[in-house]
Amino acid sequence: MRTHLALVTAEPTAADLAAIDAEWPLIAAELDVLDAEITLIYAEDHGGPSPLDWRRVRRAEARVTRAATDLNTRTDPRRAA
Repeated sequence: MRTHLALVTAEPTAADLAAIDAEWPLIAAELDVLDAEITLIYAEDHGGPSPLDWRRVRRAEARVTRAATDLNTRTDPRRAA
């Protein structure tokens, strides 16, 4: 099977970079959740996840919720207080 990849020659615009910068706290929080979930998967091979592992997942999920709320508040002028 042959896959065709398109060569991207355009650089991101200032608006693209600004959008990424605005979303970065949410992206970082989602990466923390992924990292915590991977830790849970590996813990299965060593007797199962510890209470600390589960706490790490809950805290990472809470960070995602906060970051998503902050992003939504900043980008939706109707919600700005």
